[in-house]
Amino acid sequence: MSTSRAGRHPINVGHLVMGLAFLGLVAVWAVVQGDLVDGDDVRWLLPIPWLLAGAAGLAASVLAGRRQGGQPSADPGVPGPDGEVGVVGEDRVDPGVE
Repeated sequence: MSTSRAGRHPINVGHLVMGLAFLGLVAVWAVVQGDLVDGDDVRWLLPIPWLLAGAAGLAASVLAGRRQGGQPSADPGVPGPDGEVGVVGEDRVDPGVE
């Protein structure tokens, strides 16, 4: 099992989003059961957990991308850790050589 530089495992954004959405929906249910809102106000409460969970997922994705250096690993133009640039078909690709 690999760990990141900080010793933490990577965030599974899908699990984070669905967990927060579930907790938000439970909170909306509790508010409705406690008669803290009227029946007409429920239509405004139900989208809030989805919006907050989506915003948390976007933030987690951005932060995870910054921690990883911000460069996609599949880009053939960026040299890898061993100095290789990439291969297209049977030809080696080097962006510095024309």
